[in-house]
Amino acid sequence: MLSSYFVKRLPRSSSHFTKFRQLRWMHSRNKQAMEFIAKGWSALKEVDRVIDYCELNDRRLIPLLRTAKENFELALEADNSNTHARYWLSKLHLKYHVPGACKAVGAALLVEAAEMGNPDAQYELGCRLRVENEYVQSAQQAFYYLEKAVEQLHPGALYLLGAVYLTGDCVKHDMASALWCFHRAAEKGHTGAAIAYGSLLLKGVQVPESLTKFNAKRRSKAAKRIAESTLDPIEMAKEQFQIAAKAGCDLGLKWLIRIEEEEKHRLDS
Repeated sequence: MLSSYFVKRLPRSSSHFTKFRQLRWMHSRNKQAMEFIAKGWSALKEVDRVIDYCELNDRRLIPLLRTAKENFELALEADNSNTHARYWLSKLHLKYHVPGACKAVGAALLVEAAEMGNPDAQYELGCRLRVENEYVQSAQQAFYYLEKAVEQLHPGALYLLGAVYLTGDCVKHDMASALWCFHRAAEKGHTGAAIAYGSLLLKGVQVPESLTKFNAKRRSKAAKRIAESTLDPIEMAKEQFQIAAKAGCDLGLKWLIRIEEEEKHRLDS
């Protein structure tokens, strides 16, 4: 009786073991790909560090560019589903003077990475599709990929979509949506969004109720009481400019100095 029980249980345990082996193999494959990506990214960062001080096709950059390209290609060989490797390899083909670079290959890799859900690729593709072309109706496609990146809270996409809603370019003018996009991008440290949000607050733009409710849900009770007592557009704008200043944006620091000077002037008068 016991032997029949173990015989019945054996296929199920073996299937679990097979799944475990598959998961382990996928994990090791992804780990290997990320190691290659780290090596390639390190080489590419070194290129970015010195590229402003030399020619774009400087021969001294070629070894670093080759190292980056080879490692990104090895990452794709190790894990063909890795979107990060696709995105960085597309940037090499589209932006840098790497030996063997091909714009068509770069564009194909970028589209693939975007379709596979990589937010950086979606943002990059959306920006590139926004370029005016009388033969291609790319505005709606650009908006589609930007929205996909916004769904993953990509700060650059949030800022750009906020600007689109603010200006009414390709979509209906929507101040509430623009403020929401700027606010979320500023939370993630985007200096341009923080400056835009702070400037709109100083102009007297009303913060939408949906955004105040969203912030209220994320605060504790004590923080809510403080927020209710200090719900001042100038103070809110200062918070945004402080975000930009801490990130190294000179414009944020200039805004803070200007507000401080105006406050002193009011007190003196």
